[in-house]
Amino acid sequence: MKIGIVGLGLIGGCLGLDFKAAGHTVYGVARREHTCEKALTAEAVDVASTRLATLNGCDVVFVCTPIATIVPMVSELAGVLSPEVIVTDVGSVKAALVEAATAQWPMFVGGHPMSGKSEAGIEAAETGLFQGNSYVITPVETATLKTDKGAITTLETLAKQLGSRLYHCSPEVHDRAVAWISHLPVMVSTSLIQSVINEPDNSVQQLAQALASSGFRDTSRVGGGNPELGLMMAQYNRKEVLRSLKRYQQEIALTIEQIEAEDWPAVRQKLEATKAVRSKFL
Repeated sequence: MKIGIVGLGLIGGCLGLDFKAAGHTVYGVARREHTCEKALTAEAVDVASTRLATLNGCDVVFVCTPIATIVPMVSELAGVLSPEVIVTDVGSVKAALVEAATAQWPMFVGGHPMSGKSEAGIEAAETGLFQGNSYVITPVETATLKTDKGAITTLETLAKQLGSRLYHCSPEVHDRAVAWISHLPVMVSTSLIQSVINEPDNSVQQLAQALASSGFRDTSRVGGGNPELGLMMAQYNRKEVLRSLKRYQQEIALTIEQIEAEDWPAVRQKLEATKAVRSKFL
């Protein structure tokens, strides 16, 4: 199969490496020539170019650009690709994109491979990033739009070749679930870092930096990630991010009340409950 990838960053590069290993021919498109050169050097693609026309003749095209540019990119691809080509994306937000992209391209399938790492760019690409992780497919069915079943089947096959665990849901359900386990953690982690750096006593802040270890590293990791991605999560999944933040705010307020009241049994009960349930999410 001939597979096209638009956007040769971390996810695009990892897809290219794994699809090449599976025997597919991979065509990559990036905005800059030096990114194309890096992708070729990393052997993440067989062909690399800055021209979308390079993808003419591909069977499936993965759009791995930032969330804000996915729908405009699908529109651009519509002027290049043959009507039977399947187009999919890897965006972490779906409701704001899938119907609009499907209206532009009837063979569009919304997708979200839920894998990543703290490093960004083609330089950080590696094989096996998707192995054992979730891959969510988000078809639509409205009065005027319906995701093509054959396109879904093809994407399922490719996701299985990545070693991913497949899930299907509507774009709206995806966004609500992902807000809890991905977007909310980014906002909470960001707020944690901001709280620490706003400590008014400079000597205390410096000591906190010196003492920071695994606990701070684990809880602050996603807040120290790609700022553009975090902004796009908040902007394009605004409703569900706000919903989850407000619920989290209620939990924080309850914890404050319990500690102020020295209600240690309640605090202990909460800690024991979260310890027992955390393993279900990992």
